[in-house]
Amino acid sequence: MGVTRFVALSILLFLVLILFPEAEAKTRRYKWEVKYEYKSPDCFQKMVITINGRTPGPSIIAEEGDTVIVELTNGLLTENVAIHWHGIRQMGTPWFDGTEGVTQCPILPGETFTYEFKVDRPGTYLYHAHYGMQREAGLYGSIRVAVGSGKTEPFAYDYDRSIILTDWYHNTTYEQALGLSSIPFDWVGEPQSLLIQGKGRYNCSLVSSPHACNSNSTQCSPYVLTVVPGKTYRLRVSSLTALSALSFQIEGHNMTVVEADGHFVEPFVVNNLFIYSGETYSVLVKTDQEPSRNYWVTTTVVSRNNTVTPPGLAVFNYYPNHPKRSPPTDPPAGPAWNDVQRRINQSRAVKAHRDYVVPPPLTSDRVILMLNTQNEINGYRRWSVNNVSFNLPHTPYLIAIKENISGVFDQTPPPDYFDLQNYDIYTKHNNSNATSSNSIYRLKFNTTVDIVLQNANTMVVNNSETHPWHLHGHDFWVLGYGEGKFNISSDPGKYNLVNPILKNTVPLHSYGWTALRFRSDNPGVWAFHCHIESHFYMGMGVVFEEGVERLGKLPSSIMGCGKSKGLLGSRP
Repeated sequence: MGVTRFVALSILLFLVLILFPEAEAKTRRYKWEVKYEYKSPDCFQKMVITINGRTPGPSIIAEEGDTVIVELTNGLLTENVAIHWHGIRQMGTPWFDGTEGVTQCPILPGETFTYEFKVDRPGTYLYHAHYGMQREAGLYGSIRVAVGSGKTEPFAYDYDRSIILTDWYHNTTYEQALGLSSIPFDWVGEPQSLLIQGKGRYNCSLVSSPHACNSNSTQCSPYVLTVVPGKTYRLRVSSLTALSALSFQIEGHNMTVVEADGHFVEPFVVNNLFIYSGETYSVLVKTDQEPSRNYWVTTTVVSRNNTVTPPGLAVFNYYPNHPKRSPPTDPPAGPAWNDVQRRINQSRAVKAHRDYVVPPPLTSDRVILMLNTQNEINGYRRWSVNNVSFNLPHTPYLIAIKENISGVFDQTPPPDYFDLQNYDIYTKHNNSNATSSNSIYRLKFNTTVDIVLQNANTMVVNNSETHPWHLHGHDFWVLGYGEGKFNISSDPGKYNLVNPILKNTVPLHSYGWTALRFRSDNPGVWAFHCHIESHFYMGMGVVFEEGVERLGKLPSSIMGCGKSKGLLGSRP
């Protein structure tokens, strides 16, 4: 009788666990200190911004629905800081988006600031500095959000790994910013190295001082990804380059693309993955090659005629081969830097998985055309949108709008369009009518907005650069890419309204256009900008406001700069 009862109770417990799986969200707590340290990620020693002594910083590992709390102490001594949680929409917490000048005041030296937000959906995301150009000084890391308990993904794998790709400069961000802000203009140039998970290798023979560059440093030994033969690996590949568009490749292995910016992709196979700053992808790789040897992992620069930055190299180490055993072959050469069509074709191949399609609205309430140009304003080289170069105010927009603080930013909205019919995108223009402004776009809440990004020639003859555009606080449907000038009469009829992918970062290809659609349904103030560090620093961005009046009381922790100083004494 006792045995029968035990069996019955066991079956009942089993059914309860199956029918009502544990789904309670957890709180993930992190305590970080940001500070400068001397590091040699590519063998060349320089000042690097670290988190708890590391760059890349610690990974945030969570499950959808969890709350993440990061207690961040600024140990930079003489420099402010802010961290953006790239791809996290901050639904209900726009003040923790981490964008200095837009959603918060910067964190002062010696201060501790607490970010708290919910990761509301699974996927591959990032975090990085959003103050000045600190991201390229090493302040970045990965966020990995698993599917909730009882849920599945539309693909199977044995192991899960994350890799962040970056480029690396030897000059400090201060030296670069000074050059960008000078007359005559002093461009930052091409990066000295490409890093794979924070590791690269510079040719130390090019450096006169042996103390500045040490090729024997363990800090610049190649990154090693050890794999077991006969398995399937999910590689979460992300890019946080300061300038470079990249091709990522694993010698002898194809990759199946299954996720982009937190959304499942209708799978397709590539030999190399084109990836732009701010993008994240998951690819499946089968370790089905000859197991007695190791293989190269390579990154190369595309979209720029770069002859000075060597490829980034890592080792795809088949266990039990020694991880320091070099592959017996030369690293595979990357694709041609100027093969634009091949890159556009891959962009177009990224579509929503057939079982996870979120249909976009069939029409939009507002269309904003954004011409991307390079300009000179009062002798300074700038980037502009519709001939307006963006500047941040001293008081964050979110605080100014919610608290009705006047005199913070220009109230004249930026233009929704440019002279589409007459502007020649293939000609070098002086764009002498360009202006600087900190004005913003005010969006009607819960409406559908189309953005058409249009590329053009820079202030260099026969040159049009690739721009990865990132939207804070939202995902957008990628409706289409096109070559040449956008035709407002015929091109919207070619939009993909059937299975467009949702993303938060998207490339604008050379001399082409990219069309996006999103819903203004997340109350807050949100940046939309080119993710190339120097381009955003030079004014290539805009800001959207939507539904701020729907927000509750702002936390006092985000205040204390500009005209928000006076609010601190009047708040509990």
